[in-house]
Amino acid sequence: MAINNMRVQFALASALGLTAFVLPASAQTTGTTIAANAAVTESCVVTSTALQFGGADVTDGAAHAGTGGLDVMCTSGTAWTATADVGTRANATMALRGMTSTAGGGLPLNYVLYNDNTATSPRGDGTGGTSPITGTGTGVVVPIVLAGSIPLGQTGIPAGTYADLVQVTVNY
Repeated sequence: MAINNMRVQFALASALGLTAFVLPASAQTTGTTIAANAAVTESCVVTSTALQFGGADVTDGAAHAGTGGLDVMCTSGTAWTATADVGTRANATMALRGMTSTAGGGLPLNYVLYNDNTATSPRGDGTGGTSPITGTGTGVVVPIVLAGSIPLGQTGIPAGTYADLVQVTVNY
């Protein structure tokens, strides 16, 4: 009876255009995910433009202004503080730095480093009446104007070229 039943099913399948033993394969899919992870670190980059006084006639009875600057770029949201040391001249102070003659010897040409051309806030490390520069990173370069002033009353300084190097440190 089982053989007759199978013949009937085969005959019926054939009549309907079906093949009894060939079944269509069912499509299968599978998948996964890929995790992406990163840790954005706080970082800062600082560059400087020299403080330029140009020609300074110390006998004219006037102070002489100069300008320079810093460019600070920090990761967005990163708080930073820029401090400046006293420079390379012996006995310099935060409030009164000094350039020395590139020819050697002689008196220093004193100057004050300010945050801008208002000459009201001497820049330094927070000591001696100076203040650091502070900010919060935005991910783009932030230009900071620095100004300097060669105080009047330095008439005994010989003609020549004078220079100093001030180390700027950005803490973040």
